[in-house]
Amino acid sequence: MTATLDAAAIADRYIATWNETDPDRRRALIAAGWAEDASYLDPLAGVRGHAELNALIDAVQRQFPGLRFSLRGTAEGHNDRLRFSWSLAPAGGAPVAGGTDFAVLAPDGRLLSVTGFLDHAPAAA
Repeated sequence: MTATLDAAAIADRYIATWNETDPDRRRALIAAGWAEDASYLDPLAGVRGHAELNALIDAVQRQFPGLRFSLRGTAEGHNDRLRFSWSLAPAGGAPVAGGTDFAVLAPDGRLLSVTGFLDHAPAAA
């Protein structure tokens, strides 16, 4: 990994992956941004590897059709760690959910693990 961590660029790619609805493009984003054995854990799900991550993102998009993720505030990083917050909202609408994610990067700069915390979520979640 390079000495300079571009937290904003990594967080932007992360959000773009969660917003990508085309399965082929989403798989390519996952391959480029996540280590093969990467893990994702939040209060509602825990997955490991590209296939499980892709399936989780697809399920979230089906549960919340028409909603998009966006960064909230500024992503921060140091060493191999990253922290950023996000919102989930309809275009031009108020957020229906939001959270803060903490990530560890692999030596090649891809995501190795992400742990998410829900700051607010819909009652059905």
